[in-house]
Amino acid sequence: MKEPLFYRAVRGPLTACFKAIYKPTLTGEENIPENGRVILAGNHTNYFDCLLVASATKRCVHYLAKDELMRGPLKLIFGSLGIIPVNRRQKDKAALETAEAMLREEKLIGIFPEGTINRTDDIIMPFKFGAVKMARDTETPVIPFVITGKYKPFKKSVKIRFFEPITVGENLEDANNNLMDTVKSEILKEGEK
Repeated sequence: MKEPLFYRAVRGPLTACFKAIYKPTLTGEENIPENGRVILAGNHTNYFDCLLVASATKRCVHYLAKDELMRGPLKLIFGSLGIIPVNRRQKDKAALETAEAMLREEKLIGIFPEGTINRTDDIIMPFKFGAVKMARDTETPVIPFVITGKYKPFKKSVKIRFFEPITVGENLEDANNNLMDTVKSEILKEGEK
């Protein structure tokens, strides 16, 4: 399966514009392989997080995203970007199957396991099991990432760091807790700097 044409067309100009305005600090991009199946999973702080993650790789990032983005006129845009719509009102088996099929085709999946932007006072919200389930079912490594700081135009105030891949074993609860603990502890470390 070829990557979406629209994504390939807009990725360069969009990420260049994003980087010029928000001047993000990217660390650990070398942990994202140039090819092969991989899952990028981390915390969700803002609508711009998708652009921030995508700006770290030239690969197409197929995000699992709320299905509301695939309704009405928005469907034309987001449908052309390789989004995998997720019905968050129930356990969406179809979305998981679509993502796993893409992984078997050696694609890159982006997921925010919190399920939505964290607007709470908690460091992170509990992670849903989608990322680790996909990883286990398809024998795909998960690369955790951490986003810290705020999106302030023309200031180097937002950071993203990608970590070395982790392998998910049979115990999904342990794997999910490990992923969540990794992200949470790294956010705390960033806050101490």
